[in-house]
Amino acid sequence: MQATIDYYGTGKRKCATARVFLRPGTGTVTVNGRELAGYFPNALHRLTVKKPLVLTQTEASFDAIVTVRGSGIAAQAEAIRHGIARALCRFSHDLRPALKKEGLLTRDAREVERKIYGQPGARKRFQFSKR
Repeated sequence: MQATIDYYGTGKRKCATARVFLRPGTGTVTVNGRELAGYFPNALHRLTVKKPLVLTQTEASFDAIVTVRGSGIAAQAEAIRHGIARALCRFSHDLRPALKKEGLLTRDAREVERKIYGQPGARKRFQFSKR
């Protein structure tokens, strides 16, 4: 029995955290035990997930096994994209400049601002009345 080589990457976006394992294969992506199209019905989210593989032309050479939790569907897709990009850097350091140029290795640190006490939201204010 021969052990397969896995390349690991952790991706994050908002409150979503994705653990990505890349192993040599045919290009299938499994998210939480489901096929990519079954987990992400929206084509835009599927394109987001596969962007690092398409950019580095390694789409047909790796299988991705992903577990993701937290946040919403869009943030999960971007967290997976971040994790795949990091795992590809572990596979080959030569892919790093192309991924870095597209901004796929940078963790998007934007978070939701907290609501302010006594106001309807983080930025919104109640209507001002002079009299």
